[in-house]
Amino acid sequence: MRTNFRRPGRLRRGYTLVELTLAMGIGIMVAGMSLLLFNQQMAFLRIFRAQDFLSREAPLINNYVVRVIGAAEGYRLYTSMEAMTGGQDPVLADATVLVLRFREADGTVRASVLSFEGSGDDQGLYYRVIPESGVLGDPDWAVSKQPASVSFSVEQGVLRMQLAGPNGESLVYSGTQQS
Repeated sequence: MRTNFRRPGRLRRGYTLVELTLAMGIGIMVAGMSLLLFNQQMAFLRIFRAQDFLSREAPLINNYVVRVIGAAEGYRLYTSMEAMTGGQDPVLADATVLVLRFREADGTVRASVLSFEGSGDDQGLYYRVIPESGVLGDPDWAVSKQPASVSFSVEQGVLRMQLAGPNGESLVYSGTQQS
């Protein structure tokens, strides 16, 4: 009777249980590290997107607002576009509409409107030039569609624009005195 289960010169087929366990353990460790790296990248992307408004959009809004308001001769604040077109009195706080007056080289006066309006995807900070006819049409262009809210106020004679970003950021721009 032979007790040798292996035949000499014959190759064994398959893997042992120890080899399979080791291969599966390494595979699980690689998958776990890959998942950890993926989660880390997703967290970084969320932080990057949250900072995107502050790093890219807010400086552009600041540049535009500083130039336009700095060139204006005067301004008035209104609670809404309807209040402005309806002839209501200007306000000093909680305004979403800023009407700017500019004096041209020939002495004439022109006006433009910077307003936060709309809803849903159309909500944003818009700019309009008021035509000589005085009839307002659609905005000439959107300064930004990313702010969640924009409000204008006058505090101690200084124009302030408070802007809330899409992720709850709050920025305050201070402008010129009323003339």
